[in-house]
Amino acid sequence: MWEELLIDSGLNEREVRSILVLGSNPKMKASELAKELNTTRLDAYNSLSRLQEMGIVTVTADRPMRFSSMNVHQAIEHIIGMRKQQLNRLVEGYDEISKDVTNEVKSSQATTRNTDDPRFAVLKERGNIYSRLKKMAEESEERLILLLGQYGILHLCRNPEALEAVNNAAVSGVVCQIITHLDKRTIRFFNDLHESIEVRHSDELESLGFVKDGVEVIQYLNIEDNPVGRGKDDAALIIESPAFAESHVNLIDTIWENAVLFDTAVARYTDNQINDPLRLTIGEGSFLKNISSVLGIGEQLPDEDTPFDPEAFFAAGNEVNQARKKLTEGKLSNLKVLGIDIALMLRQIGNRIGREIAFSLRGFEHDIEFLDEMMDWWEYAGLGRLEYDVDPHFHVRVGLHHPPVDDPDALPMWEMDDGIIEGALSSRFSKDSQIAIQRIEGSGDPEDLWHYIIHKHAGSSMELTE
Repeated sequence: MWEELLIDSGLNEREVRSILVLGSNPKMKASELAKELNTTRLDAYNSLSRLQEMGIVTVTADRPMRFSSMNVHQAIEHIIGMRKQQLNRLVEGYDEISKDVTNEVKSSQATTRNTDDPRFAVLKERGNIYSRLKKMAEESEERLILLLGQYGILHLCRNPEALEAVNNAAVSGVVCQIITHLDKRTIRFFNDLHESIEVRHSDELESLGFVKDGVEVIQYLNIEDNPVGRGKDDAALIIESPAFAESHVNLIDTIWENAVLFDTAVARYTDNQINDPLRLTIGEGSFLKNISSVLGIGEQLPDEDTPFDPEAFFAAGNEVNQARKKLTEGKLSNLKVLGIDIALMLRQIGNRIGREIAFSLRGFEHDIEFLDEMMDWWEYAGLGRLEYDVDPHFHVRVGLHHPPVDDPDALPMWEMDDGIIEGALSSRFSKDSQIAIQRIEGSGDPEDLWHYIIHKHAGSSMELTE
């Protein structure tokens, strides 16, 4: 009977069973609960995460974490209280919507001005914004660019008239380009686009907007938090200015060149791997100057011809050949003098590995669970030991089994190892503008080489959700 009431309240069977088990067996590990439920640890974590958000399950800050729950009677009373609050908010919202409030499009235009002057206006509500996109697509003659962020393709497909106008523009010969941030749940919507529309993915792009013929720009100012909502709170700025549009297009072209082809990005969700090309920076400075210095070539050639001296000619040639031959000895330090930074390259490779780890652990909704799984991976890979602590602030302590050495010819694998941590943490937390990650030196002991401090707001340590 109690179980039926909990299911009627909106919980699934695994969540109900979790309450029953934890209510009588407090302070259980997720792995222990998973065995009791005959399910995977990831499924157990996801059930626990939802129950934590509802306030039914609590967790300790130990490692591993231990979970406890209200009993069945307390859980139902708690859910009844939550539902009453939700119903009250629904009634208040309905009353507000029912009022005759008309949203107006406000325009900052002078009463008299030259038609070439820049003009702008504000559009509110998603329907109005996509009506304007429809008009842009119908009037476009050369190029139409859509920045769709993570869920923009969903919004476009839910506005069939705008979608049809964009597809018709592509059919008529307009160059249509879309930069998006792919999400597994929205990939299928791209099938509704005309085949001539080129789509690319960018990890860094979250903004939404449209550009028509390098003249007119729509830039979102606000978007509703709920991606499947009706967009009542969406707002965008329309700017008609060739100068502004040109600078906007230049920025977009830079993003476009570094963005990933659609089919390559889709492979993330079919193969569960990041297959994007990895672009490495091998060094900096003048490579001509580096090679000239190594080979002993003067910075300036003679201004005038000098008499031919066979002995001097062959002597100089032999010196250069010996210097060139020395570079082939296979030492890493030889690459360094040429300006090729192996440490930087390995760190970038580590960053990519870290991003892939974070991607593979994206199913863990809460940060502590993510860190626990990441630490398990690190230790099982034999790289060393990772630990997190809250004293004096939240930080991750890095330990390596193979710490840095002072040999210039040693392959600096510790750079890649540290890059893995850097990449995983930045991939997980960098999308939150309120969070900053700081790397500081540790004690120097192999078990305490570096700390990654995760800050929230203005210097205060973040409180990770559990």
